[in-house]
Amino acid sequence: MSNNTSSTPQTMRVERDSMGEMSVPTNAYWGASTQRAVLNFPISNLRFSRSMIKALALIKMAAAQTNAENGDLPKTFADAIVVAAQEVADGALDEHFVVDIFQTGSGTSTNMNANEVIARRAGQHLSVVENSTASKIHPNDHVNMGQSSNDVIPTAIHLAALLDIKEQLLPALRELSRCLGRKAKQFDKVIKTGRTHLQDATPITLGQEFLGYKGQVDNAIKRLRYAQNRLSQVALGGTAVGTGINTKAGFAKATLSALSTLAAVKVKETSNHFQAQSSIDEIVDCSGVLKTIATSLYKIANDVRWMGSGPRAGLAEVVLPAVQPGSSIMPGKVNPVICESTMQVCFKVIGNDATVTLASQASSFELNVAMPVAAHCLLESITLLAAASANFSSNCLKGLKATTTGPDLVERGLALCTALAPVVGYDLAAEIAKEASKTGETILLVAQRKTSLSLEELSRLLDPFAMTKPGAKGSD
Repeated sequence: MSNNTSSTPQTMRVERDSMGEMSVPTNAYWGASTQRAVLNFPISNLRFSRSMIKALALIKMAAAQTNAENGDLPKTFADAIVVAAQEVADGALDEHFVVDIFQTGSGTSTNMNANEVIARRAGQHLSVVENSTASKIHPNDHVNMGQSSNDVIPTAIHLAALLDIKEQLLPALRELSRCLGRKAKQFDKVIKTGRTHLQDATPITLGQEFLGYKGQVDNAIKRLRYAQNRLSQVALGGTAVGTGINTKAGFAKATLSALSTLAAVKVKETSNHFQAQSSIDEIVDCSGVLKTIATSLYKIANDVRWMGSGPRAGLAEVVLPAVQPGSSIMPGKVNPVICESTMQVCFKVIGNDATVTLASQASSFELNVAMPVAAHCLLESITLLAAASANFSSNCLKGLKATTTGPDLVERGLALCTALAPVVGYDLAAEIAKEASKTGETILLVAQRKTSLSLEELSRLLDPFAMTKPGAKGSD
């Protein structure tokens, strides 16, 4: 929560929890437990993401529906909780979620923040229905019925990640794949020199390079499907330590069925609650997938950046869209800023994965106690990768154009002699390459002097497009 810089004193009300009385801002929907967390954790300006708040709200909605159906919660209470939770899910009460990411490691403070906000708002709805001013809905007894922070928070993390992957990252990666596919076709006839070890290798088409990039993105999508399957198995129903104390048989199954409908993503009860609550292995797994995606995206952006280097003293094989001036001192300079932005996102995602990995080490006995920071890093990585992928597609790749530099350099490429080796032998081919390098001549001209092959045969062997087809000899 931001500091109050106004000189006007903030009006307060008194709330109570199991520890006693607590002064809370009058207009706040949260209660005593949340206020204690606000005071206990003045660490950063980091708060849970929109998707995490939405996930928590949807869990509370589904639980209220199940508890009402089981006869454990009055229908009027459940209806009011559902209305309030829907408001939270829609983002209408985001300003009331005020607990720092760096809080209690179980996320209890955030679970109570959700319970208190929903309870108070639901109480207002109930008061209107019952024509009463008294709020009868309790954050623990009613909103949190059949639940524990220890199973709600990991479930919310999984659900939030599933929502963000479905709604943000997968659409962005699919568009990136389509964009790269279009460029692969567009550049299919643009020949250039391949590079291995940053040295000239046999010819490749620019389209083939982009086809490789598309393959990386397509594999990223496949990896995300695996992560989605892992995340779909959630901890709800295990309550405190995985035993399911204080919850009815069938509660988790019914609640998760309702939750799947509300969220429009499939979630199901884990087959092993003790594993699901004593570790964050699925979160680590998903973060690892995101890290792999980041390394793929980095490779693509970095290659494009290098191919666009120049325009006079670099590779200059492609022209990147000019989106902004590149220098405050050098007029006319344009930099590969979209590539650089994308690469920086990749660095951040890789760093977030390291944090998630370390957070997993806080799994002791029946509970992990670093879930808030793990959740923050995981969800941030999904959002950043989605935004960077979409931006890379729209502001860089779509306007990318090939130059004549790549084709012009192929004729002078020394690696063309690779195609001669099977015919004249490796040693003579190497001798031809060395002489061409020394004199500045083409491989064709030197080969005409040093071999008995006809011009027609040499032209056929040294056809760069023929070297890009399957069956052609390659270089290491």
